[in-house]
Amino acid sequence: MIIKTASPIARKKGITPGMVLADGKAVLPELKVFPDKVDVEKKLLTELALWCLRFTPVVAIDPPEGLLLDISGCAHLWGGEAPYLKEITTQLKAGGYNVKAAIADTIGVAWAIARFDKDNSIIHPDGQLPALKPLPPAALRLELPILERMYNLGFHSIDNFITMPRSVLRRRFGLPLLNRIDQALGQATELLDPIQPATAFQKRLPCLEPIRTRKGIDIALQTLVEQLCEQLLTAGKGLRSAIFKCYRVDGDQQQVFVGTNSPVRNVVHLLKLFEQKTGILMPDLGFELFVLEAPVTEALSARQEAFWSTLGGCDIDATILGLLDRISTRMGSHTVKRYIPTERYLPEWSFTPAGSLNDQATTSWRNDRPRPVLLLPKPEPVKVTVPIPDYPPMMFIYKGKTHKIKKADGPERIENEWWLEQGLVRDYYVVENEEGARYWLFRLGQYDEQPKKPAWFIHGFFA
Repeated sequence: MIIKTASPIARKKGITPGMVLADGKAVLPELKVFPDKVDVEKKLLTELALWCLRFTPVVAIDPPEGLLLDISGCAHLWGGEAPYLKEITTQLKAGGYNVKAAIADTIGVAWAIARFDKDNSIIHPDGQLPALKPLPPAALRLELPILERMYNLGFHSIDNFITMPRSVLRRRFGLPLLNRIDQALGQATELLDPIQPATAFQKRLPCLEPIRTRKGIDIALQTLVEQLCEQLLTAGKGLRSAIFKCYRVDGDQQQVFVGTNSPVRNVVHLLKLFEQKTGILMPDLGFELFVLEAPVTEALSARQEAFWSTLGGCDIDATILGLLDRISTRMGSHTVKRYIPTERYLPEWSFTPAGSLNDQATTSWRNDRPRPVLLLPKPEPVKVTVPIPDYPPMMFIYKGKTHKIKKADGPERIENEWWLEQGLVRDYYVVENEEGARYWLFRLGQYDEQPKKPAWFIHGFFA
């Protein structure tokens, strides 16, 4: 059994990774041993990366012991790169982790400084090459065979070979070395693979002191909504959904989601929607960071926004739009739906859900024949008694209840389009029972077209 890694205290007492466990026990009899678990580093790094989303929206893992953060546009929220870096490392150390971090213009330099430089932590623009020169070749993230060849040739620092002709380096060590050098110096692109895709429209608000009161939360939300609406205005967009994320000092994350039926960037309207949900937030020890994201957006011109108070950017009054948004926020998005007709004959395919209130139909609703106010998503079988073929039924049984039919109208024949999958024709009847309730029944197929009796189904209910 081999020791894979060791704590700092164990290392100081002579325990090193790669040592045989029996030798480690001999050196340190009180050594505590824990079995290595498959993918434990990746799982732990992923959890830490999710925790780091409070500092930046772009975080990637670098197994077995690294995290990569794209902090573009984030550090100023903490007062600069130095306090930003200190905040991250302090919180990680408070959680019991050994941390060394660095900030640089390239991934390669930040990776190298964090692991091989004890003095520097922030490399200023255009300072990649001077920062790399005193470091060992391993700081370039090279494979072990390349490193062994370098050490055999006496290259113990990057300064020993960094100025050599590229043709010589390629011939001696191959293209991987040149690629790593180019990545570190910013001459080759290196992309992160974030654990979560970044949201284009996002605003962040860190707090100097934890926020525990409802008033403080409301102020933070209003500030972020105003900033986000300004960003949306610049991009000519309006949001269709927004997520208000609150990060607590104890590591807990809470969030509130709202959606709209049309693109919106009206601050007052959005605050009213959030007002219905922010009461569920539990600050406890306090929130230290607030984030507002708009994951779904649509085009919204300045003219549409100017008409929002009367038209809301579409043909529906803004008062109705506001009501629909409040109902959706309070009771769930599934409570408000809009459908538009499609050019299909079968009733269950004759309409489709609208993506927004701005979607326009390409055809009109059919109103020349009666249609039920409630259409079943899938026809359900019923048992019927029919006096003569092609006549409406005298009675039918649905869910164990017998309905005697007093009035009937039909048949109305409906079948699939000829260029689509062929099937049996449907003959629909509008029937009324003794209680005055009306139903939409159909017979699938005809009596003379198949050896068995055709099946009957119920497809809808009239008012």
